[in-house]
Amino acid sequence: MKFTALTRLERNLHRVGEIIGVLAKYGLADWLKGLNYSWIQDRLQSVDGQQIADLKVEERARLAFTELGTTFIKLGQVLSTRPDLVGPEMANELAHLQTKVPADPPETVRRTVEAEFGKPWDRLFAELDDTPLASASIAQVHRARLPSGESVVIKVQHAEIERTIMADLDILAGLAELVEKHAPQLRLYQPAAVVRQFRRTLLRELDFTFECRNLQEFAKHFAEDDTVHFPRAYPDLSTRRVLTMERLEGILGGDAAALAASGADLNEFARRGANMYLEMIFRDGFYHADPHPGNLMLLPGGVVGVLDCGMVGRLDEELTENIEEMLMAIVAHNSADLGEVVLRIGCAPPATARDQLRADLTDFVADYVGQSIQDMDLSAALNSLLEIIRRYNITLPPPLSLLLRTLVELEGTAQRLSPEFSLAELFRPFYATMARRRLSVRRIVGRLAHAYRDWERLVESLPRDLGDVLKRVREGTFSVHLDLRHIDPVINRLVLGVMTAALFVGSSLLWSMKAPPTVAGISVFGGAGYLMAAYLGWRLLRAIKHSGDINSKK
Repeated sequence: MKFTALTRLERNLHRVGEIIGVLAKYGLADWLKGLNYSWIQDRLQSVDGQQIADLKVEERARLAFTELGTTFIKLGQVLSTRPDLVGPEMANELAHLQTKVPADPPETVRRTVEAEFGKPWDRLFAELDDTPLASASIAQVHRARLPSGESVVIKVQHAEIERTIMADLDILAGLAELVEKHAPQLRLYQPAAVVRQFRRTLLRELDFTFECRNLQEFAKHFAEDDTVHFPRAYPDLSTRRVLTMERLEGILGGDAAALAASGADLNEFARRGANMYLEMIFRDGFYHADPHPGNLMLLPGGVVGVLDCGMVGRLDEELTENIEEMLMAIVAHNSADLGEVVLRIGCAPPATARDQLRADLTDFVADYVGQSIQDMDLSAALNSLLEIIRRYNITLPPPLSLLLRTLVELEGTAQRLSPEFSLAELFRPFYATMARRRLSVRRIVGRLAHAYRDWERLVESLPRDLGDVLKRVREGTFSVHLDLRHIDPVINRLVLGVMTAALFVGSSLLWSMKAPPTVAGISVFGGAGYLMAAYLGWRLLRAIKHSGDINSKK
């Protein structure tokens, strides 16, 4: 692992130095002190620090990610969906990461389009505006018009951006391996697993065919809903690096002044947008996972337009049931059920203090007892729950963490549009639907059928497995492996105690016999043995005391 990590980093030595320099500049490189590689230490020591004493660590992390560019901004955005790992406060700060990068020149955009389709751009589009509507980290968007006269926008990937991102991903993988090995204080954040998840997410975002399919699937799910509109995708004019979509004309959700001047019912607009998200989550199990105001648009007639469908979440049936049970436990103020769900779906360390966790969840639920559902601050409740989960180092499945983060951001976006909006109140009909679905005959029959299949497989495999065990017993090849955890320190202390006693006894014999060589009638080896025995005894007592202090804290 060490060799692989160093090989990855040394291939991109200049960029690694730049990354380390930025982390050190913002005071985020303390963990690098544990990496005993001189070429990393040299770069760490050569960077001039910036005076940022007044900034919180969350703000420094956001500034560092911004300065490091596209890949790290995307990493920060992914981490913002993992409050169970980085905490709600860090997640909220990283959610503000935005990118505005210089646009590629028009001739570069045209070359990219022609390279993707293998034909001149003017045979595909009647017009292509040279001035981009926006330029973000991965792509820029241009107005265009089809030969049929339809107004569209085309999303064109920046030239060379994929090569830059792949190099950064290689560096991140190497750094994650070194952190796992040398920085125990960061191991709880699972850097290698986070980088693997991030790599999958970012590679999908670099392939616009995924976003094209997302647009088509969303449009199909909301085909009968006149209050919601997703841009029409043009698959024949879309590739991995170019995406052609219908152009929507309206007011962006982030333009507060224009929204206020429009005269539209913003409370109804917020309700429609939030209701759309709840239907995507609890009806379809497939949802737009980036509900910030810039991705929503007020269209004529109060219709909700949705932009940028590259980041999505999917829920399978088992996870959906667990999520429903968790949300129902919060709304019903049932701490016992909530604790069971958290421990069932989360990955908890073996030494988790489960009784204390349940006590904290009871206190959490007590904070919301007596509140009506319309008065409940759902995002505050979810943030508090995530803080408890993180405190006990419980890791949630990435899809669940992404969903909880989406719900928190959704309520924040809706309240920016309409301050009196309550997501918990809108959640009421979905809560009733969940309750009916959990008690439905179809669900009960489905669970019985699933249990029957499990028991059937067990009954089929049990005789074969028992026969295999008996065969091994007869042949004398059956063995039992015991995993005795935490026994190594006990054995080490036992051995040290035996060595100390033996050394003390042997030194006493040498001293009493005045074994030569002697100094002032004292055996040199006997005296040296006494000193060594005293030193080992002191170390043994110190280790025992240290172990007792740790156990008392637990």
